[in-house]
Amino acid sequence: MDFRIKNGTLLLSENEGLAVVNRELFVEDGRISFSGKEGKNYEEVDAKDRLVMPGLVNMHTHAYMTLMRNYADDVDFEEWLFKRCMPVEDRLPAEGAYWASLLAIEEMIRTGTTCFNDMHMFRGQSARAALDAGMRAVIGRGLVGEDLETDGRSRFEEMLSEQAEYGGGLAEFVIAPHAIYSCSEKLLVQLNEEAKKRGMLKHIHLSESVNEVENCLKARGKTPVEFLSDIGFLDDRTILAHCVQMRGRDIALIRESGATVVTNPASNAKLGNGFAPIREFLEAGVNVCLGTDGTASNNTLNMFREMGLLSIIHKGLNLDSTAAPAEQVIRMATENAGRALKKPGRIGALKEGAAADLIFLDLTEPSMFPANNPVSALCYSANGSEVSSVMIDGKFVMKDRRMLTIDTERTRFEVQKIADRYL
Repeated sequence: MDFRIKNGTLLLSENEGLAVVNRELFVEDGRISFSGKEGKNYEEVDAKDRLVMPGLVNMHTHAYMTLMRNYADDVDFEEWLFKRCMPVEDRLPAEGAYWASLLAIEEMIRTGTTCFNDMHMFRGQSARAALDAGMRAVIGRGLVGEDLETDGRSRFEEMLSEQAEYGGGLAEFVIAPHAIYSCSEKLLVQLNEEAKKRGMLKHIHLSESVNEVENCLKARGKTPVEFLSDIGFLDDRTILAHCVQMRGRDIALIRESGATVVTNPASNAKLGNGFAPIREFLEAGVNVCLGTDGTASNNTLNMFREMGLLSIIHKGLNLDSTAAPAEQVIRMATENAGRALKKPGRIGALKEGAAADLIFLDLTEPSMFPANNPVSALCYSANGSEVSSVMIDGKFVMKDRRMLTIDTERTRFEVQKIADRYL
């Protein structure tokens, strides 16, 4: 189905910035166009009182952890990870991960996310949920162990088989070593070589906590960033989640490598890990994106909440009301993600030929009215409830707040049944 979207206010990506304009928009074969074809039969969409913008991209998630929402709060990071979350992961069946992921995707769609970069633990479940929901997804099986010949082999083979079964279309795959403390140096080197050989991106947690950095300094005499740099792991196809605790040359090394940083302000603050040095990253020219992390630590997948937090936190930290301005933060959640995923101008942008991943926000909602500055409103006023319709790859997955691809009643029934049994 091709669409003519009329009467709307568009948030366009123009000249390294954002522009708010009133004009028609066409969707043809899943792509954006600004000039329709004469005589072509378009389905008309009246976007009166709607702001139409690129869908948000959540660049670091663990969708299956939605089962653990509000389950492991107000404890320190080590207890949260090793005593609360990991035991649940060990006993959770794969089907449970599917339903939890589907619930996560529903939440993301309802709050304007059209693509997510997921690190998961259950073969095929995140990808299956995304494809069933019509959601764009970048999937990475969390990899751990000593090397690919022994304990790291089975998970790597799961990743390859998952890619073969579900890859293509809306689902793409990355190589995702969990962290430097759960992967040996040998395994990280091997996975780096596999990524190069296969032309795949890499996604890893890095420098999330003080303990992680201090333990690396004690064991190796270098920071986690220095360690990855020295083994050749850092490059422009590397996505680094968190990067909260930076030391010495860390930021310069990330900039020189071309790697992307994904900041997760709510999760990092709530777990007591601190705040990433966003101003310093941006001043150095690092590509910074935005993620929520999983709901076990956030406890939402709402990127509008995350945008507002990011901007306000860094204004306060820097004692500077001009730090992390709205436009810059919105681009972290859209255009910068397209760069990180090697799809600049195709993902996270409202441009000619870009993927038709669009969200429609109701400008008559009290939080958005009056629309004195729609860009500011997206960062400081919107809370996600204003999203009325969502289109992914040229197909509506939510229209007038009605989910079209997910059986929401069944999803809640299945998730509650799993939670009752495994939590």
